[in-house]
Amino acid sequence: MTSILTVDDSASIRMAIRIALSGAGHDVAEAADGAEGLAKARDAKFNLIITDLNMPNMNGLEMIREIRKLPIQAGTPIIFLTTESDDAMKQEAKSAGATGWLVKPFVADHLLKVTRKVLGS
Repeated sequence: MTSILTVDDSASIRMAIRIALSGAGHDVAEAADGAEGLAKARDAKFNLIITDLNMPNMNGLEMIREIRKLPIQAGTPIIFLTTESDDAMKQEAKSAGATGWLVKPFVADHLLKVTRKVLGS
């Protein structure tokens, strides 16, 4: 079973992601902002992290930069799931260590397709 961390300040988005990924057999952990996401990433190895960009306390870019310093998350793919679609922001995310980018609102089938591709399953 793969372990996936979803980080978003919207409880309804986290729930939609959890339902989509849990239904496909993934174990899904949740965090409500970047600071909580970073704390969870320090405590457990995840196979994939899906994060929002704009969140209170610590945004997604700051969180990714910190997660990329953690040996426990070495090689863990990180996907942004956000309403932002600006090319400059995508480049900044890539520079920070993001693996991919999905734009909200998302379709569960597309999220599952991207998840399978990133996880190589």
